Amino acid sequence: MRAGRPQVKQDRAVRTRRAILEAAAVVFEDRGYDAAKLTDIVRLAKVTKGALYFHFESKEHLAQAVIEAQVNMHAPFTPQEFKVQEFVDVGMVFSHRLQYDVLMRGSARLTLEHNGRELDRAAPFLGWIELHTALMAEAEERGELLPHVDPSAAARLVVGAFAGLNVMSQTLGLELDREVSALYASVMPGLVVPAVAERLDTAPGRGARALHAPADTCGCDRPASQAPLTPRPPTPVTPKPRP
Repeated sequence: MRAGRPQVKQDRAVRTRRAILEAAAVVFEDRGYDAAKLTDIVRLAKVTKGALYFHFESKEHLAQAVIEAQVNMHAPFTPQEFKVQEFVDVGMVFSHRLQYDVLMRGSARLTLEHNGRELDRAAPFLGWIELHTALMAEAEERGELLPHVDPSAAARLVVGAFAGLNVMSQTLGLELDREVSALYASVMPGLVVPAVAERLDTAPGRGARALHAPADTCGCDRPASQAPLTPRPPTPVTPKPRP
């Protein structure tokens, strides 16, 4: 019996930390960084102040952990036949998660607001850009991109546009999922070869479909890490010429 106690304590500590993070996200989303109070977070999380300070040394430290949750909690989704579909799915899945994941919403609020200048807000942007750039670089290797496309520039464009749409949607009361869908529908044809662009799913609700789809529905005959990927006939993708 004693051998199991350290694991029990560890599991309890993980649950407590998660409860504090989620409660903090709710308060930060509702009130912003400056107006948020640790007493409200403790009450919502149903923990003691001692428990909070055991995991987070200050309000700033707690807020930083909420911000970094964006980067640390990339949701897994089904590998797709085209890497550019996975590129689209990253944003669509995040848009979907913002509808129900309080930690993601609180993180987004803290990342985009200007209060709490001591917080490091660069990490989420850099993390999203790195992930998007990696997917576009793989897409380039597979011949899915148009010859003029720079993977890193395309990544920065989409990440920046998503952040702007998130702010605008909250301000105007728009449905973020539809706005992000329109973004990809408008941008991807200028980045992707026509044979692939016509087969991309950028419709509203794509995030839920990608996140919850069974693993055997991607139409892939090989692991996503294997390249190059050749589309099914009759619309083959011609790889970009190499110097």
